[in-house]
Amino acid sequence: MPTEQPSPAAPEPSFVSHQVSEARRWYLDLTPPRNAALTVVCGGYERMRPDYLVARRGFPYFALEFVAEGTGELTIGGRTHRLAPGVVFAYGPGVAHTIRTDPRTPMRKHYVDFVGREGRALLAATPLGRWRPVRIADPHELGEIFTALGREAREGGALAGELCRTLLRLLLLKVRQRALPGRRAVPRSHATYLRLRRHLELHHARLRTISEVARECALTPMYVARLFRRFAHTGAYRFLLRLRMDRAAEMLLEEGLQVAQAAERLGFPDAFTFSRAFKRMHGVPPARLRDTRRRAARADAITSDG
Repeated sequence: MPTEQPSPAAPEPSFVSHQVSEARRWYLDLTPPRNAALTVVCGGYERMRPDYLVARRGFPYFALEFVAEGTGELTIGGRTHRLAPGVVFAYGPGVAHTIRTDPRTPMRKHYVDFVGREGRALLAATPLGRWRPVRIADPHELGEIFTALGREAREGGALAGELCRTLLRLLLLKVRQRALPGRRAVPRSHATYLRLRRHLELHHARLRTISEVARECALTPMYVARLFRRFAHTGAYRFLLRLRMDRAAEMLLEEGLQVAQAAERLGFPDAFTFSRAFKRMHGVPPARLRDTRRRAARADAITSDG
């Protein structure tokens, strides 16, 4: 079972820094098997003291670190990079690195350490695989995953390891999805994209076309399409359709609506057009999904009675 801190009889690992004013750490498996595909070792967050300086010739695990507050610098691969909120970086076995905080604005950063061939491959598929820090377009998403990692690790139990492995996979995929190219800061257009996405999330049930979305957000359809390709890596209409079909599934499964009723509620011209869009997103026709859910509910009821 993981613990937040090693017991008094077992001192903290040598790689843990004591140049911190605040820390909340968790330990999952400090002796991971060498042949494991992916093992989460430990993680947490640290608030740096003004004198924080870590210089290592290497590290026993792969490490992913995410700056939540403050500024500093990372020297790795013979180059020095600025660290700031929203920047994520990585290092690993045999990778010399130096991390220091700016004493005027000490950093607070999250981290997770891991081992395994799957972890190495996932890391290599991100821009971090070249041992260069990247800025994340939606840093709050990474913060939420780090928080979830800590929560699952501290809760412990038989599934803690698997849950943390799943969250680490998600974290690395999110880095791959949200990394901004080069050293660019978050562009102003990203704020427009976030406003646009929020509008879609709030009003997708009544919105039918990207032209409607663009008009309500005072943008052109072409610009809306470009924003989604750039920041969401998907088409704007596909994003809207996904939201609408997720809502349709809720109507069918949770509210008990008929297919024709859901189609009418979402403004489709007929049940056939709705069913085709639903299958395009979810892989099955809405009627089949609804019938499968009914059969499962009846089976559960029979089992309970028995």
